[in-house]
Order: sequence, then C-alpha cells, then structure tokens
Amino acid sequence: MNGKTYGYARVSTEDQSLDMQLDAFGKYGVDEVFQEKMSGTKKDRPQLERLLAKLSKGDKVVVYKLDRISRSTKHLIELAELFEEKGVEFVSIQDKIDTSTAMGRFFFRTMASIAELERDIISDRTKAGLEAARARGRNGGRPAADQSAIDQALTFYDSKKYTIPEITKMTGVSKTTLYKYVREREDAK
Repeated sequence: MNGKTYGYARVSTEDQSLDMQLDAFGKYGVDEVFQEKMSGTKKDRPQLERLLAKLSKGDKVVVYKLDRISRSTKHLIELAELFEEKGVEFVSIQDKIDTSTAMGRFFFRTMASIAELERDIISDRTKAGLEAARARGRNGGRPAADQSAIDQALTFYDSKKYTIPEITKMTGVSKTTLYKYVREREDAK
C-alpha cells in the first residue's frame, strides 16, 4: 500500500489528555494526526471533516478505539461505507480491527448488512402502515395546499412587489410550495 496513514484522536473535554492515543499512533507509524477535544456526540467535528476530505485511495485511517471516531453505530457504519468507497483501510488499535485483513473486512461488511436490514425493516413497516391507513380511507402525506391561496401567492410573486417571506405570511403558502408551483408553471411553458 502506498498511501498515507492518518490518525484521528479525540477526547471529550479540554482537560483530558490525548497522550495515550498519540503514543499508540507513534508506535503504529502514523504519518499525520488529526486531534479534537470535543464530545463525540457533536455532529460538527472540524478535524474529522478535514481528515475525511483529505483521504484518497490507498490511505489508512487509524483510531485508538472505535468510540473515538464515531458518535453511534449508525455513524460508524456510514464512515466504514465511506472508507470502502474511497478505497481507504481502517484500523482500530484497541478493538483489533483492521480492514486490510479478511476478518476486519468481514466485521465491517456484517455491520453494513445489519444496517441495511434495519433500513429495509423500517421501510417495510412504513409501507405496511400506509397501506393499512389507505384501507381505512386515509391517505398519507401532507394535505394539499388551498388552490386559491396558491393562485394568490403566484399573483403576488408575479407582481414583484413582495418578498417571498411577505408572500408566505400573507397567503399561508410555504416557500417550498410556492417555488414548486413557479417551477411547474415555467416547465409548462
């Protein structure tokens, strides 16, 4: 493998030390380390985003433990799928996971399969719920917008005298719905 080896180290608070993780990376031979001191539950982790943007085929990402890089099992699976798409290997030192080995790849493929199964089950339940509701005479989805309010909103829009927030406030038609009807009208021309 001819790529770079990147480490990602994270602790949850400012007063915690990254030393143990950094020492493990030194022994492993990591080329560059991205460090963060913030809770793993935070979605916005700038150093992790920088690392992900820098990755290319043949690179390797190393973490001390799985909980250092992911917020949840779902997030870990998303990262594993991203690494696989990019052709990047993944190593968790303490968890003894290395996707360059057959067992490491098996572990992550199993996790991805479980996640896919969970998505399919949720989708099947949603479809069954909608079918049951339709059988009782109810349709899912949002109620249709009032056509007279849509016509009024389009008139205000065409006049160019009002801003979108003013139009939505006066007519009760959402910005998304207004733009949908504007697009439909333009496409029909």
